[in-house]
Amino acid sequence: MANPVIERTGATVKPRLSLSQIINMSVGFFGIQFGWDLQRANMGPIYDVLGAKPDDIPLLFLAAPLTGLLVQPVIGYLSDRTWHPKWGRRRPYFFIGAILSSIAIILMPNSSALWMAAGLLWVMDVFGNVAMEPFRAFVADKLPDSQLNRGFIMQSLMIGLGGSIASASPWVLRNWFHVQNTAAKGVIADNVRLSFYIGAFFFLAAVLYTVFTTKEYPPADLPHKDKVLESHKGFGGGIREITASIRNMPPKMRVISLVQFFTWPGLFLMWFYYAVAVAYNIFGAKSDTDAAFGNGKDFAGLTLAYYNVVTFAFAFVLPAIADKLGRKATHSLCLLIGAAGLISVAFVSDKNMLFLCMTGVGIAWASILSMPYAMLGGVLPADKIGIYMGIFNFFIVLPEIMASLGFKWVMNNLLNNDRLLAVQCGGYLMILAAAICFFFIKEKKTERTDETLVDELKIIEERSV
Repeated sequence: MANPVIERTGATVKPRLSLSQIINMSVGFFGIQFGWDLQRANMGPIYDVLGAKPDDIPLLFLAAPLTGLLVQPVIGYLSDRTWHPKWGRRRPYFFIGAILSSIAIILMPNSSALWMAAGLLWVMDVFGNVAMEPFRAFVADKLPDSQLNRGFIMQSLMIGLGGSIASASPWVLRNWFHVQNTAAKGVIADNVRLSFYIGAFFFLAAVLYTVFTTKEYPPADLPHKDKVLESHKGFGGGIREITASIRNMPPKMRVISLVQFFTWPGLFLMWFYYAVAVAYNIFGAKSDTDAAFGNGKDFAGLTLAYYNVVTFAFAFVLPAIADKLGRKATHSLCLLIGAAGLISVAFVSDKNMLFLCMTGVGIAWASILSMPYAMLGGVLPADKIGIYMGIFNFFIVLPEIMASLGFKWVMNNLLNNDRLLAVQCGGYLMILAAAICFFFIKEKKTERTDETLVDELKIIEERSV
């Protein structure tokens, strides 16, 4: 067998990995995203079935952002300082998070009251974040600089694939296997219940696949690891280091973080309200026990699955576009397309037009999953990637926390509890994010995605057919 190509990254020498090795280390993200999209597509309808009012929905979704805000930087800090000869640095967190989150996913569709569903969502999100946070740092740990883009794009492909299957599951079970999509008042429908059971299996199986097929490199400072740990001993030391890292955030990261801050509310408001809005406003449902409600939310899930398919496909061409236009112009354009998709939902008269709306969202989602991380390339210190990836997540979860706490007032006083208007608001915020990205991010003329990445993605596409 030929020797692997060795490439030096800073002070670390890393071999270039084969396509199969990069796939193995990314499969876990398929399972994690299956869990996330399952709840995104179904928690709004579940809350509605259990008696939640429209203006209560944002507050009930507070679990995901708040747990992300608290858990991700801590897990990033801890995983930066973890090393086990057998389990490695990041994989223990994948393993523990996947097991406990999968248990909560199994229990969720058996919720008999609103408080029970909300509590289980907290458990799902806490341990989902434990499993997910180290995956971004995992790519930087394993891959040399020339393969980083390829690693993040592969994660995007897995996200698109996992999200599409998860979102479509209730529709597929209803229309292909004739599983009931309506139930008595306060009872979660059988097709949603079974979807969660399937999701728990995929979440755990995919993460375990990555854990057992991928090895990690010992930290470069392993001989002095005890001194590193001693210098940051205790909870207080971790908080001090996270705080210091926030203060010393690279300037470019600050601007990209602001773009994230205004991008993600568009997605959150869609996840909050889209499925139920489709059921009531487009399918004409009168209540959550109406057959039109079940058909509407399932069709909405199908269109959410479709945007993940668009994401999967668009990920193949995104690097070539970025190479021509530059990363910030590409990201700005994709955000504008996504905003158009969200805003146009309110003008849909034929349900099939929703696929066109979700095409725009899928294009934006592909860019959101990769371009901000590509724009961060080269500005993060190698020994603090886990911490900074957790901090970067602040600017995803903070706007959701603000929406969860304050959007109830907006719904009551400005939007008259109109779910479609809420989805449109997300589109307008995405336009603001695009403007900040284009006008305020500094990008050198030579700062483009690797030209070789285009050829590499063609190889991935050929092998996936």
